[in-house]
Amino acid sequence: MTPMRTRTGLVITILLCLLPLAACRRDAQPGPESGPVPPGTTTWTLTHGGEERSYRLYLPTGLPDPAPLVFMLHGGFGSAEHAQNHYGWMAAARRHHVAVVFPDGLGRAWHVGGGCCGASGRQGVDDVGFVAAVLSDVDKHLAVDRERVFATGMSNGAMLAYRLACDTDLFAAVAPVAGTLLGECPAPRPVSVLHIHGLADASVPFDGSRGTGFAQIDGPPVPSVLDLWRRVDRCPEPTTRTGPAGVTTVDAHCPRGRDVVLITVADAGHQWPGSSTTALQDAVGTDPPSTALDATEVIAAFFDAHPRPASATG
Repeated sequence: MTPMRTRTGLVITILLCLLPLAACRRDAQPGPESGPVPPGTTTWTLTHGGEERSYRLYLPTGLPDPAPLVFMLHGGFGSAEHAQNHYGWMAAARRHHVAVVFPDGLGRAWHVGGGCCGASGRQGVDDVGFVAAVLSDVDKHLAVDRERVFATGMSNGAMLAYRLACDTDLFAAVAPVAGTLLGECPAPRPVSVLHIHGLADASVPFDGSRGTGFAQIDGPPVPSVLDLWRRVDRCPEPTTRTGPAGVTTVDAHCPRGRDVVLITVADAGHQWPGSSTTALQDAVGTDPPSTALDATEVIAAFFDAHPRPASATG
């Protein structure tokens, strides 16, 4: 069946044509070989699965020892550089005293199950193993509080955050934005979850219908994904409250201090609420970020409140 031409598809086509230009940009600052890592941004490389992979590490001043660590996972066609510059995590790191790591996906995509996404999905790249390797590598340069390791991501990166929650026990909480769960998740461990989604998202539709974007995402309805995590966390029935600007929160307070929270934003498309956009995104008309919510601040506060429970075994 030939997919229909859509505005989203046209946007992605334009982005693909311009990606070689963006790919020429590189952070010239290498990571230090030894000694303490200075505040600011350093870039590191490691070899995983026979490929040289890279990530950025941002450290604010005044970090606790050991330090909480947030993984910010870029979306499809994105990059670590874009995620660092446009989602507000450097300012959040300074406010919340956390370190933030921005990994780069091979070919600007992550393998998250169900054949998604891009060449990484088709080739079965071990991105879960890569993220675990990045955590171990960061731990060599910075004392990481392993009870306060978190993952968030946009779109394809949100899907990887769910994949990490399904396939590892490394994270105390995950916060996917504009994503869904693809592939099997047979034996997930309890974890706190905060999911943020625009109800007008056509690329990863809230109701689970096939997306209109380049990747043609065909995942389950978002509410069913949250139902899965409520069962895993043994949560009671959630409560619902509607705030201003069409922001609705469905919140379940679960045993051992965990929470499973769904925040929806009416009329918001496929975007990270409160983020900034690039000139290229403005030019091609991608969904503008909602101003109804500062997703980064909401997620950072959620992570603050949800370390791994003491002596957690489930």
